[in-house]
Order: sequence, then structure tokens, then C-alpha cells
Amino acid sequence: MNGIGDYALTLLMVLGISTATPALAEGVLRYGMAAQDLGTMDPHRATSTPDKPISSWLFNGLVRFKPGSDDISALEPDLSESWESNENGTVWTFKLRSGVKFHHGYGELTADDVVYSLNRSANPDTSAFASDYKSIDKVEAVDPSTVRITLKQPIPSLLGLVANYHGGNIVSKKAAEERGADFATKPVGTGPFMVQEYVPQERVTFVANPDYFRGVPKLDGIEYRYIPSDSSRDLALRAGELDVSYGRQDQEWINSIGGTEGLKVDIMRPAELQQFHLNTKSAPLDNIEVRRAVATALNRPEYIQFIGESLAQPAGSVIPAGNLGWDGSAPIYGEGDADAARKMLEDAGFKDGITLKMIQTSLPNMLSVAQVAQAQLARAGINLQLEVVDHQTFHAQIREDRSQVVYYSAARFPIADVFLTQFFHSASIVGTPTASINFSHCDVADEEIVKARSETDPEVQKQLWATAQKKIIEHICAVPLYEQLIAYARRDNVDWGYDLQAGMHLGPTVTELTELK
Repeated sequence: MNGIGDYALTLLMVLGISTATPALAEGVLRYGMAAQDLGTMDPHRATSTPDKPISSWLFNGLVRFKPGSDDISALEPDLSESWESNENGTVWTFKLRSGVKFHHGYGELTADDVVYSLNRSANPDTSAFASDYKSIDKVEAVDPSTVRITLKQPIPSLLGLVANYHGGNIVSKKAAEERGADFATKPVGTGPFMVQEYVPQERVTFVANPDYFRGVPKLDGIEYRYIPSDSSRDLALRAGELDVSYGRQDQEWINSIGGTEGLKVDIMRPAELQQFHLNTKSAPLDNIEVRRAVATALNRPEYIQFIGESLAQPAGSVIPAGNLGWDGSAPIYGEGDADAARKMLEDAGFKDGITLKMIQTSLPNMLSVAQVAQAQLARAGINLQLEVVDHQTFHAQIREDRSQVVYYSAARFPIADVFLTQFFHSASIVGTPTASINFSHCDVADEEIVKARSETDPEVQKQLWATAQKKIIEHICAVPLYEQLIAYARRDNVDWGYDLQAGMHLGPTVTELTELK
């Protein structure tokens, strides 16, 4: 090496990025992620951005999003080769592919594995997505290659619940039962890659699945490295220590990496909706005028300027644009008027301002946004106290209802029901037996959310979803800041093997066709 190579190598050593990693085969993709460590590789518990991409390499659903696509109208066969439903969509029957094998010698996929997996996804003790599956009455193995799902009532998209996404991923029943809690670090699926080794706070290595039903992968494996520092990942990428890296989510980074010879930037959907959830039951936020003041003090256009127009786009509702049922007709506070916000607080009896507690992840891209909000609110006499913790602790504590304001970045299966149910239905309020991620304790749109699930007239259903969004916005359960696309960097010899427009797992799907050229 010479020039930038020598300089980068020196910096990598100073910053603590190992240059003594065992030699890798030429066909191993080296992938850097912005995280301190693994959260989980259990697909039914993986909720964080660093954990989600892994699920797409290890697991399959009964159906799948085409690689590079988030189009729900184009779902295609995955572990099932065909399916059918009765006339009103309450009974679905799936015929499984034959000869699909689980990793590490755990045998062939059968209907029992599918029944076990979907029941596991519906169980709040074993799944972070249990609330999504409440409409399922029963899942049955008709025979070893046939699965029947019976619903309590029609829902917007049964295929969404069995796609290769969140709870729809199918695990080995035998492996999950045998390994118990160890399944989080030693998972067994049917995907193109399988886990070889996990080194805490350093890496997970994956090897190609030689029995993958779509064919042997072109890559020999993947090394997934945990490098929380943006600058360290960039240096590793420039020095050739990484092939792919999670991007710093701002325009300056895109311009810098995109202008470097040998490197490319991939910008993809789905857009993650960045929202401040306000605990409507916690004083002083239980006063709607206080919530209105908070929302008014936040300057939403400033975030788009801060992040950059290549990545950030305006948020028009409390669910992401592009979701079936999205409605952007209700006006949203957030014009950054500090004087007006201060006057609202005074009128509400808080002439000396207020203090709010916010538990915040240490992930650099999210922490910087929280700090921008902190400065905006301070101008209106709102003291936002940030308690910064690592990302895993952040997820644990906000689910314990310990934060008055929760900054959450999320994309979900693109149907309004999923986002509305998880974030804004009373059954999802954190700290309750049926908790999901309703951090605001919002309950004003329960009726519309529930009715829309079983409404068979698409236009009536959309109107119910629109009304739900309007009520949530007017009640100021959350303040949508902006929508952010996802950016990754790669060396120009990385060929994904498909046209990368979107990644439902918030990262590029590494398939059997991905290769290093």
C-alpha cells in the first residue's frame, strides 16, 4: 500500500479496527455495520436496523419480496410454491416446496416447522411482532407439505404476515426448541447463508449454504463486522478492509463517498419515518397545549436541510408515504416557531418552561438528530434532557416506558394497519401485557384501526385509515419529522445480482446471485 492506503491502515490501527483478522477467502463479502454488537439473529425478535439485514440472509418466508423491491403487489413464491384462499379470504392454503433443507443438518422443511414458526411469531413471549398475528385463528399442518391458515376475519394482507419479513420468517422447530435462548446467536433457517461464528462486539461470520434450494451461492460467505464509528467504517472501506458499509445518513457523506474512485453509494427504500412520540399520559405532556408547544417548536424543514435532500423527504403523516392507506391531508405542527411555542407554554401555566426526559440511542446518526431537536426546543424554553445509552439498552428502556419522548425510526410492511396498530392502538401501549411499541399511549383512533382491518370495501377501508391518521395528528400523539431513505456504500466490484431499489430489511439482501467481481 501507499498514499491513502498507508494512512488509512495507520488510522485503522489507532481507532482499534483490527488489521489482524484471519485471512478471508476471496469470495467473502466484508460488511460493516454501525453497531457495538449483535442484538439478536432470532428473526422473530430482530427489530433494530443492525439486526434486520441478517434475517434476509438466513431465513425465508412462505412468500417473498423480490430482491431489491418493496412492492407488495409483486410478492412471489418462496418456501411455498403455490397458495389459494376461500372467497372471503379467511382460509388460506399453502403448498410447500419439496426438498428444502435447514442449515447445519437439521433436516427438511415440513409443514410442522411452518406451524411452529407462525405460532411462535404470534406469541408475545417469543416474538416482537405478536400483535401483527392477532387475526389468525389457527395454523394447521394438513399434511407434511401443506399448511392451512384460518383467520378470525379478513385482514388487509395475509401474504404480508407470511412474507420473508419479521414474523413471517420460518425457523427450524427442532433447532429452536433445542437451542432455546441460544437460538439468538445460533439460529437455523433455510436461507442462502448460515451462521459460522459469532464473536461478541466484533463480528458474525456466515458461510454459503451448499443446499440452498435456489442454488449454491456465488459468495463463499459474509463477514459482518460491528464498527459503530462512522469515520472508522469509512476508513476501513477506503482502505479495502470492507466491501460494503452502512452509510452515514447525510448529504456530505454521500457526496464524499460517491465522489471517490472505486466506491459507489446505494440509496434505497423503504423510507424510515423519523418520529418523536410524546407520552400523552406523562405530565406535562398529558396537557395537549404542551404537546402543541413541543410540536410547534420543532422545525421539521430544518431536518431535511441537515440530512440532505438525497436522503430526507418531508413527512406528511404519522405513517410512511407509500404505505397502502397513507393520507397526507391533515396539517402537522412543526414550523419551528419558538416564540409561538413559548407563548403556548405560558398560556398552559408553564411560564418558566418545562423539562422533558428522553432516553436516546448512541447510534451517531440518530443521536445527531436528537441533538438538533434539543437545540430547537431549547429556544422555546423546553429543556430536553438526553440520557444517551447504547442501542440495545435504548430499545429495552423505551419498552419499559421510561422515556417521556421517544425518537424512533421505523419502516414496516407497507400497509397502514401495521404501522397504526403497532404505534397507535391502545393494545400496543408499552408497559401493558399486550405491548408493542405505542410509546405515546395513544388511544384516540382505536375504533377506526379495528374497523379498517376487516373492511372489505377498499375505499371505505382507506377512509377509515385516513380518519385514524387525522385523529392521531390532531391529538399530537407523535410529531413526524421527516422520512429518510437508506444509504449504503460499496466497492464497485460488489454486484448484488439484482436491481437494488429497496430493502425491506433495511439493508441490501445478499442472495445466492451476489458476487465480488
